[in-house]
Amino acid sequence: MINKNVVKKNAMKPTTAQKIAVILVNLGTPDEPTVTAVRQYLRQFLSDGRVIEIPKLLWQIILNLFVLTTRPKKVAHAYKSIWDSDSPLRKIAFEQADALQQRFDNRDNHDNHDNHDLLEKLDVQVCVAMTYGNPSLQDLLTKLNQQQVENTVILPLYPQYSATTTAAVFDVVAKWGLSQRDLPAISFIKDYFDNPLYIKALAEKIRDFQALHGKPEKLLMSFHGIPKPYEDKGDPYAKRCRYTASQLAKALKLADDEWLCSFQSRFGKQEWVKPYTDAILTDWGRQGVKSVHVISPAFSADCLETLEELAVENRDIFQSNGGGEYRYIPALNADKLHIDLIYSIVLPHVLAHAKF
Repeated sequence: MINKNVVKKNAMKPTTAQKIAVILVNLGTPDEPTVTAVRQYLRQFLSDGRVIEIPKLLWQIILNLFVLTTRPKKVAHAYKSIWDSDSPLRKIAFEQADALQQRFDNRDNHDNHDNHDLLEKLDVQVCVAMTYGNPSLQDLLTKLNQQQVENTVILPLYPQYSATTTAAVFDVVAKWGLSQRDLPAISFIKDYFDNPLYIKALAEKIRDFQALHGKPEKLLMSFHGIPKPYEDKGDPYAKRCRYTASQLAKALKLADDEWLCSFQSRFGKQEWVKPYTDAILTDWGRQGVKSVHVISPAFSADCLETLEELAVENRDIFQSNGGGEYRYIPALNADKLHIDLIYSIVLPHVLAHAKF
């Protein structure tokens, strides 16, 4: 069941405190792991021109006659394999919001005295929203406006900017604004692919995992892919992914032959950015690589692409081609270092909105 409490309130704050909303935005998820719900979600997601850059009329024909008549059944089956009481992505999103809300409410020792005094004057509400599906970003913005929240900080939880993800969030905000008479002040955070705390959180995640499971022969950093033509037109996503991977390898002090950056989740027949994750794992399997650990730094929360595609499908590809041990390293999710990172990113924007 979907958590309807999309706006987190701090009941301890006086009603006169200045209201500021921090919105954590992720891609989205179906409401249920059913063919009908998945079809509804995919229709919204794949109808976005940011995601599919094919002439609209042609794509709508392909989408409705082919994609939505075949793909929902397969995707719904995959969702059922990872679904608990809700979609993992949505459950983790609320865990992240709750943890971040506690950071703002508790005012721990990470804040200097000036920040502490200023934050005491603020009513910071941490909220969850999705670009597609529920809880809807557009609906949340309307609710906040009705509550007279005049200052909003929006953090798309995509470490590496892409027009297919982060820009799509901006589009929702811009389209919503067209129907509003009185707009709030909005800070929109682009990305954090090179943030030292982000690299630190990833490195610590890997170190902790390897302390339990040992160091593998190969570490694969697999990022969600985008079509190659998107990169050719100027999308900086793949370049940002490669930079993140190189900085993470540096932090872990890995030799060049111990790691690789790759891209997963191809869709359709066109060329995507390379190298492909499944192709790399096929090659490594055939080469007799004895152990592989895989992490996906592009995902701030575990979801279908990590828990089913990366952890299961790609494991089978590697091992069916002769590979040995294969382990998936979970996303940062609601880990403390991840919440520390998010807090450090949004705090300056929250303080910038405060009226002195």
